[in-house]
Amino acid sequence: MGVFRKKQNTVGKKRFTLFEENVPFQVTEAYKALRTNIVMSLATQRSKVFAVSSANAGEGKSTTAANLAIVFSQAGKKVLLVDADMRKPVQHRAFKFKNDKGLSTLLGGIDSFKQVLKSKTPNLDVITSGPIPPNPSEMLASENMKILLEELVKYYDYIVIDTPPINVVTDTLTLGPNIGGIALVTRSGIATYDEVGRAASSIELANGKLLGVIVTAIDEDTATYKKGYYKKYYRRDYAYRATGGDTVTGSASED
Repeated sequence: MGVFRKKQNTVGKKRFTLFEENVPFQVTEAYKALRTNIVMSLATQRSKVFAVSSANAGEGKSTTAANLAIVFSQAGKKVLLVDADMRKPVQHRAFKFKNDKGLSTLLGGIDSFKQVLKSKTPNLDVITSGPIPPNPSEMLASENMKILLEELVKYYDYIVIDTPPINVVTDTLTLGPNIGGIALVTRSGIATYDEVGRAASSIELANGKLLGVIVTAIDEDTATYKKGYYKKYYRRDYAYRATGGDTVTGSASED
């Protein structure tokens, strides 16, 4: 399933969510189709918790996660969006929330669930990442994270977790046993087939379930998939836990 956009300059574009005005009809419909596919994929799973990740940085996984949470909530489902990318978080910027408290302070026992929970609409709640911790992978693999998810599923119909790129760090894979599956985002013109395949294999080796692959930033005018090797993305931001601005066009962002 692809999410389309018009060919345009991406420089200086802000993060794109379905809450923005004048969202193209085809973008909204693409996300509704993704919602249906994920619902069907999760139908055989005990958990209605799923992660959204990518092979590399810069493929649109954070914007895809945000928009999936939005379309699930628009269908009348009680939804929680969790920013578990505690290396380069962006959901607080997408939803214009403060990030002084969040998942890191919740798992660290500093703040309570009520203290970190933020509401966007009656059906959509958000937990931002919180301050960047020194051990994000260990926090996601902790017993506290497992217990947290077990409690949250009692109150939400679906939980969407934004996680770091699989080929860059192992954070996403640690969640595998505790969630229903992982939706893998790949941006047209960024990842190679080998990189996407390696990410999918990593999910399988970690006993996770691949829900499907979402292709973002497809040129609407041509809607073709180019073969061969795509441009590599520089991964320093994740390796060194740096933060910075991200740009977005259509339905794809830098994360």
